Amino acid sequence: MSVRQPLWTWSELCHSLGLTAQHGPDIKGIHFDSRLIQPEDLFLPLPGDPGPRFRVAVRSERDGHDYISSAVENGAVGLISSRDIKSSVPTLRVNDSIDALWAIGKYRRHQIDCSVVAITGSSGKTTLKTFLQSTTDGFSAQGSFNNYIGLPLSLAVTPKDTEVAIYEIGTNHPGEIAPLSALAQPDVVVVLNVLPVHIGHFKDLDALEREKFSITDGLSDSGCVVLPYTLKDSNYIDKHLRMVTFGFEEKAEVSIKYMRDNWYEFTHGNDSVKVVVPGGGNHRAESVAACGAVLTSLGQSLECLQRLETTLPEGRGNSIEINEVTIIDDSYNANPTSMIAALRELRKRPANGRRIAVLAQMNELGTHAQKLHESIAPEIGDIDVLYCVGSLMRHLYEVVDTPKEKYFYELVCAELLDHLVCTLNQNDIVLVKGSNSFFWQANFVQKLRKSLT
Repeated sequence: MSVRQPLWTWSELCHSLGLTAQHGPDIKGIHFDSRLIQPEDLFLPLPGDPGPRFRVAVRSERDGHDYISSAVENGAVGLISSRDIKSSVPTLRVNDSIDALWAIGKYRRHQIDCSVVAITGSSGKTTLKTFLQSTTDGFSAQGSFNNYIGLPLSLAVTPKDTEVAIYEIGTNHPGEIAPLSALAQPDVVVVLNVLPVHIGHFKDLDALEREKFSITDGLSDSGCVVLPYTLKDSNYIDKHLRMVTFGFEEKAEVSIKYMRDNWYEFTHGNDSVKVVVPGGGNHRAESVAACGAVLTSLGQSLECLQRLETTLPEGRGNSIEINEVTIIDDSYNANPTSMIAALRELRKRPANGRRIAVLAQMNELGTHAQKLHESIAPEIGDIDVLYCVGSLMRHLYEVVDTPKEKYFYELVCAELLDHLVCTLNQNDIVLVKGSNSFFWQANFVQKLRKSLT
């Protein structure tokens, strides 16, 4: 096990929060979840309801301050608190713990002297972040930390000697991306794609595109925008900014050419490299191309793409072999574009057994939900068994008549798992994909693996 180095001195924390310097321990990690605390970490409890300044899907009366004792038991050596508390460890008292988190993130951003890359997009952000981390040896926080809590925390835990830092920035509502970009102050921003995802709170796709390109608000004049060739003429990008485009188009600065199987060729001027795309598929090849475009913007060669991790982040299309059954775990999240891409990859895969699709509904589609669920129907043609899960997925279930077998379940439940396990035969390939609140949060794939084992 590697030895963790100190991230913060106590005096640095005091200075970042505008407090008088106090004596306290060095900090090796920061968490707002007491269950993740390790010895020598800082616990920063947050409210379940951040108030009207942040738009969140769920507001809770629970408060992290209620778990301070658990954090200390797990090894926390310091606290930041917006309540007057008595504790056995040094505590920094602040007015608002979310403001404190942002202050710490901002302070660390000014401490790090490295290239900072910020990624937004409707789909594939975490996968691209993983690709960039492996090809640049850069730093990125684990998980999909891309909101008003995740980004400042990612900044706060960035080591000061980092050479490249990679962050995600997401959105569910208009006006979220720009302040996060201003906090990150990136040197390179990536708009990976603009798809009808999280569109429920936006007027239309054009409004969503405007929001995505607001990531450029934090760029300096010398900064660079990496974007698909198809978006180079967007009305929401400053044409004076340096741009590097990617895509299957020959005119893209980092262009993609399909070779065979999962092999693709990526070209930038006279620089060319052939690599296996982890997980395969054109949509992931575009993420690799975006990675290549970031590398070129940082003055590095496409040869660095040969250092790509061969595995995908968990739940993003990993193939798992158990007792002669193949599970494609794409359970982390879903949107209409990624759902179609996943089904096309399933249909392309050689199979001695059946192709089985276990699909849960796609959330945050607003008034477009029925039409977008029904739009998946043409991709079901070669699927042998279809499971539709969630009330919105009934729209697909009712318009599809091609599979030999189809089943509908309102929820992810034990009955669904039991039926699927009993249905599976040797050599079957089963795709599991849906919005995060379905299979991912229910640990469905882990339970499926255990049942098959």
